[in-house]
Amino acid sequence: MSEAMKDATTSSLDLLWGTGERPSRGPKPGLTLDRIVTAAVGVADAEGLDAVSMRRVATELGVGTMSLYRYVPGKTELLDLMLDRVQGESYEDDPPVPTHWRDTVEQLARSYRELYQAHPWLLRVNQARSVLGPSALRGLELCLSGLKGPHGMGLSDPETISVIITVQSYVVGIARMESQAVEAAQETGVSDEEFWRSQQPFLERAMASGDYPLMAALAEDTFARDFDHFTFGLDRLLDGFETLVSGRGDDVSGRDAGGASRR
Repeated sequence: MSEAMKDATTSSLDLLWGTGERPSRGPKPGLTLDRIVTAAVGVADAEGLDAVSMRRVATELGVGTMSLYRYVPGKTELLDLMLDRVQGESYEDDPPVPTHWRDTVEQLARSYRELYQAHPWLLRVNQARSVLGPSALRGLELCLSGLKGPHGMGLSDPETISVIITVQSYVVGIARMESQAVEAAQETGVSDEEFWRSQQPFLERAMASGDYPLMAALAEDTFARDFDHFTFGLDRLLDGFETLVSGRGDDVSGRDAGGASRR
């Protein structure tokens, strides 16, 4: 890791965990870190991640750009703060404790989806090396309490983390597809209905050619917009996990010191 990256990571962690010290020189600060992060998230929500800059956030707050640097060293650290801020939105109020691991997984998936719908810019952020702040850790702790608690899955720790990764990856795929559909309509001014209607004459000729018999035989409602693809896919994931957990039931019961229920 380069020295610059180390410094940025340390700066972000200091800010997230409240261990950093404010500079003592200069005029008394008139901002707060909370206001800066709130403004940055607002810009990203309204105009996308590319619109976020130290200068733009300062403009939103009505201050000089240099004022922000008393609180945040740069855009890298600001983005880390933004991520932790929005990740904490799902946990502002303590969610009900799930009574079964399936409830935990479903709650996890739906909260991820709501997060990406509220903040589509998250889909453009490389989170492979996320700086873990309080909100991120609290979310993981809550998730683990359902997956490894009294009514958990009974899986090994690496397998449990893999469940979380699998669910998040599924949701990201769906969320990206939904976000791109919205972006396409906004950028072109052409609705989904208009776009597909323009292709209809060509598709009808293709289906009548006999070259695509399976596609031609599809029911009229095959691509109906009211079909809930998200829930369908999520239910299949849950069913697959259920098969795994059920198969492990006899094997893990004798090794579970707590005698936790697996079903």
